[in-house]
Order: sequence, then structure tokens, then C-alpha cells
Amino acid sequence: MPQKAPNSYHVVQPGEPHPQGWNVPPVNDLRSAIELLKTLPGQYIETDREVDPHAELAGVYRHVGAGGTVMRPTRIGPAMTFNSIKGFPESRVLVGLMASRERVSHLLGAPVRELGIQMAQARRNVTPPVVIENKDAPCQEVVYRASDEGFDLRKILPAPTNTEEDAGPFFCLGLVLGSDPDDRDNVDVTIHRLCVQGKDELSIFFAPGRHIDAFRQKAEAAGKPLAVSINMGLDPAIYIGAEFEAPTTPFGFDELCVAGGLRGRPVELVECLTVPQRAIAQAEIIIEGEILPDVRVEEDQHTKTGKAMPEFPGYTGDANPSLPVIKVTAITTRRNPILQTLVGPGEEHVSLAGIPTEASIHLECEQAIPGLVKNVYAHSSGGGKFLAIIQVKKRGDGDDGLTRQAALIALAVYRELKNVILVDEDVDLFDSDDVLWAMQTRYSGDMDTICVPGVAGHVLDPSQTPFYDPRVTAKGTTTKTIFDCTVPFHLKEHFIRAQFKDVDPSLWAPSLFPKKEEQV
Repeated sequence: MPQKAPNSYHVVQPGEPHPQGWNVPPVNDLRSAIELLKTLPGQYIETDREVDPHAELAGVYRHVGAGGTVMRPTRIGPAMTFNSIKGFPESRVLVGLMASRERVSHLLGAPVRELGIQMAQARRNVTPPVVIENKDAPCQEVVYRASDEGFDLRKILPAPTNTEEDAGPFFCLGLVLGSDPDDRDNVDVTIHRLCVQGKDELSIFFAPGRHIDAFRQKAEAAGKPLAVSINMGLDPAIYIGAEFEAPTTPFGFDELCVAGGLRGRPVELVECLTVPQRAIAQAEIIIEGEILPDVRVEEDQHTKTGKAMPEFPGYTGDANPSLPVIKVTAITTRRNPILQTLVGPGEEHVSLAGIPTEASIHLECEQAIPGLVKNVYAHSSGGGKFLAIIQVKKRGDGDDGLTRQAALIALAVYRELKNVILVDEDVDLFDSDDVLWAMQTRYSGDMDTICVPGVAGHVLDPSQTPFYDPRVTAKGTTTKTIFDCTVPFHLKEHFIRAQFKDVDPSLWAPSLFPKKEEQV
């Protein structure tokens, strides 16, 4: 498949050594990811106790390991497979695979604090996908065609609901693959909110600016359906790599190339059986279908709850009154497939959205101001989208202004970002207490706060509405804020932290301090 990355990015050719030489683990699908986690203490558990996919499954995992912006009590915990699903004797459901930065580190092969940097390098060194023969595709071992008598996706796949007021069952980790109606090689992959609406229908929610929605609009203008595949149960590199957004991955860029860059080998695709589209060959489950032109449904047409599902900011979103419809034409699966899902506001969303956010900001800042930005963290409290902590190392007086310029670059490169906190190199950007310490000792509100009003943000933030802020004329508009918690360069010598003797604490407390080679 042709790769339309900018010329400044390197396309890794088949057989070429991986440019970064990462210690990439032997993972190429969901099952190999699970097998890896089974070897790591505290990263994976299973249960054979029956669970109801309606609200109960998410209610259990809320306590086990959801984390993120989920209402407390919650925590970061292991991934969990439910082997007995009420009403679905042949199904299994996995939740929380990426709901821990440490776990993602094991799955991708980069240190916890360098995952964003690794993602940036994968974006620089892409590997395009390849198409394989249908007979070699595990995702098509079992086939259900919508034309078959008795076909009902509601009886085949146990789509969960997160809460009892959800609009309906949702596929929360359905990676939708679509392409330009006039150019099949112009491909986009994105995770969208997919609500089960009938035996062969799903509704799909598009946040503004999504490339597949542009393809849909183009097809609809011509009175034609848009063929798509919905891919579930994947190598985590595919899910995370797909979450890059423009301008880091501009219109016409296939995000599957990033997953290839992370693994150092191409993602394998296969032709769908019932629509002119491709699917991810190693997936656990594929839903084939078409987005119908000029057809809309109420998201909660069957439940009338007025609610959609819990979203990443921590609130349950309103049901959308008019959403496009996917007419399902087939479901293909592996034998004994694993349905993969997530808890909407949990830490898994932070990993999915946040690590590509960090990479995008790091890439653009390094290109514009080389050497200033040392690291970026897309904080859990913003769901990986709303809050970025940017760590800088100033080299002269001129970097005072360039530090704030870096924050403006971050806001420009990632549209959904709302707040930026700037910290110096001696502050641990991954430690919220340390970041807040910098705010208390290196920040003065009237001098170090920069507000940018009336800027596009994210429609799922309830404060970005005319109801909350009468100045806002359209939903998804907000004031963006930069908090400069860095020391002016000429005052650096007056802000040196207390220096303690450098010792090896493992000599006194070996159980608390494992050897460095044992650490992530």
C-alpha cells in the first residue's frame, strides 16, 4: 500500500534493520500480548465466575484496575479476562490491557518514561502495512454472514455497557478502518463510539475533524455507502499507533504505518469477505459493513436514557440525537475469540490517547526548537487529552520566551489540548506532587499565566458549552491556559533544590529497591 508520509519521514523497507534497535517484545496480536503479560507479576488475571456484560463487568473492573478519571474508589491494576459471560457461553471479554503505563512499557519495549519518545521515533520511521491471502488470516477462521438465516450480532458478540444508563451496548475498542471512496489507498483508522442498534446495525459517533467522517461525507454526497471494517482484539501497538491525529498524521496518512514502525515489521491486512475493504488479519473479531448514506438514528432510540456512555473526561455523555448507521454485512472471528473492551474514563484511554499526544508535541517542538523540550506527559487527569506537562531545559535567557513558545506549539499541534504546565528539568513531570510543588514555588498567577480564549477544544468537555460559559458560541470552544512554572533563566542559581548525598539505597532496603536491570 502506498505510504503518503511527508518526505521528512523515513519508510523502513522490508528486511532493513530497525533504526532504533528497540528491545521489541515478541508480540504481533492480542494473544501473544496476553502470553507476555502472564509472565509478569501483577499484570494479568482471569476469572471463571460468570459476569453480566450489562454494567456488571465494568463495575467489577472499576475496582480492579480502571484508574484514570473513573470516580473513586478505583486504582491502577492488572488486565483482566472474564471467561464466563452471561448469555454468551462461547465468548470471553478482556478489559484493561493498556490501563497501565508500566504494562504498555512491557508491551511496546520502551521504558515507562520514554514511551512518548518511542512513539515519536516510530512516527519518524514508519513501516507500511502489507496484504496477505485470506487463507492465512486468523481473523476469518469463523464466518457469520448477515445474509444467513437467524443472523443477529447481539447474539454473537457480548458488547458491554459501562453503566446502567448507557444508551445501549457499546463496542468501545472497535478500530474502524475506512478509505477515500475515490482512492482506496488513502486509508484512515480510528476508534469510534459504536452502539448496537439492531441485529445488523450500529450507530457511529464522529468527533469533529475525523478523517473517516470526511470519507463518509464524500461518499454520502455521491449517494453511496462507505465500506468499513471494525477491528477488535489487536496488538496494542496498533491501537496506540492509531491514536495520532492531524497535523502529526495529516489527511492521507495511514496510522497503521506507525504500528509497523513500533514493531519493526508491517501490520498484515486481508481483504474483507463482503465489502470492498481490508481488515487487520491478526484481529480477534472483525465486523464488516457499510456506513449508509442519508440514514440517521437516535443513539438511545431503544433505551431513552438521554445518555450515551461514560467518556474520558469522567462524565457520561449525552446521547446524540442523529448519528450515521453502519449496516453490518458479516462478522468474522478467530476460533474462541476474545472481545476486547475498556472502561470509558479509565487509564486505558490515557494510554491510548496520551502517549501519541506526547509524541506529537515532542516531534513538533523538537523540529521548531531543537533541544529545549526534554519530555512530555499527557496527564491522566485530562484523560490523555486535556492536560500536558512539558519539561524543558533552558540554555540561556532567550529560552524563557521559547519555553512559552513550546507551549503554544503544543496547543497548536494538538487541538484537543486545554491546559499546559511548563516545568524545569529538575522536576519529575510524571509526579503530580512534584509538578504542584513547582507551581507553588516557581509560579505567580498574574505573571506566569497565559490565556488564549475562544479556541477550538473538545466537544466532550462539559465546560466547553454555552450553558457553562455564555461567551462560547459553539460547543467544543474554550479558553486554553499555559501555566509557566519554570524559573527565569537568570534566576536559576537561586532555585537550586536541596542536594542529598548520592547513595545506593538497595544496600539498606533491598526489598524496596530492585537492581536496575530488574526495573522497567
